[in-house]
Amino acid sequence: MARIASWLAVALFWLLHWLPLGMQARIGTAVGELLYRFAGRRRHIVNVNLRLCFPEMDETARARIAGAHFHALGRSMLERGLLWWASEARLKGMIRLEGREHVDALVAAGRPVLLLAPHFLGLDMGGARFAMEFDSVSVYARQNNPVFDRWLFHGRSRFGDQLLLSRQDGVRGTVKAMKAGRPFYYLPDMDYGREDSIFVPFFGVPAATITGLSRLSRLARAAVVPVVTEMLPGGKGYVTRLGEPWADFPTEDVEADTLRMNQWIESVVRTMPEQYYWVHRRFKTRPPGEKRPY
Repeated sequence: MARIASWLAVALFWLLHWLPLGMQARIGTAVGELLYRFAGRRRHIVNVNLRLCFPEMDETARARIAGAHFHALGRSMLERGLLWWASEARLKGMIRLEGREHVDALVAAGRPVLLLAPHFLGLDMGGARFAMEFDSVSVYARQNNPVFDRWLFHGRSRFGDQLLLSRQDGVRGTVKAMKAGRPFYYLPDMDYGREDSIFVPFFGVPAATITGLSRLSRLARAAVVPVVTEMLPGGKGYVTRLGEPWADFPTEDVEADTLRMNQWIESVVRTMPEQYYWVHRRFKTRPPGEKRPY
């Protein structure tokens, strides 16, 4: 039964991808409103995250962000069908790429590139748009649902010659790929537990954060290029912004490097808080003796 339901969902995504983006956005927003009202567990997680990260706001302000977040989340779910079936020309028309010159200059100079891509809801749109321009490497996590796993993998590998590694492939394959000229689309801002993590502040709250950005940058001698994809209102599409390479990174202080990453992500979150991936339990791993907030 679960497999049939999954294929019905895929069929729905296929039907929706033919619609104009503005119409998809309206439907996705409505789906997000339903999620906000009925997905109580996820709503609780979002509310806890927002309370921890924005204690200076009152409950009404945080509730507005939570509602807008679920609306954007619904959009990101339904618009995923575009990544699976829309033509390259159509996707290029709806996802604007800015700052490509930063990566071009590094590639031309033979410098490995590490793209710092935090978990904003337009993340996969940005990854697909970048893949249309560069053969890159990224980490792919297998999904428990085999139907969605098939289509998610398909979406990640449609354009160019993309190398998808698993977390089990380890650091060596990633460093080798970067040194061979493949930019690494890296997503290091989730709570992966205590292994390979240290506690550094995120919005002033100790957060278990992997130190991979500093370590990989050092091992590959790679330049760190920040990348954020913003979901624009209605049918206006998306914009993927590649920033200037970070200066003086990495340093000899891994903790300071990891804190710098969290502080930069925090600064971007504050510009569009509704688009960060708040449904993730970012603070589930706690320092010894501290209770989990969820």
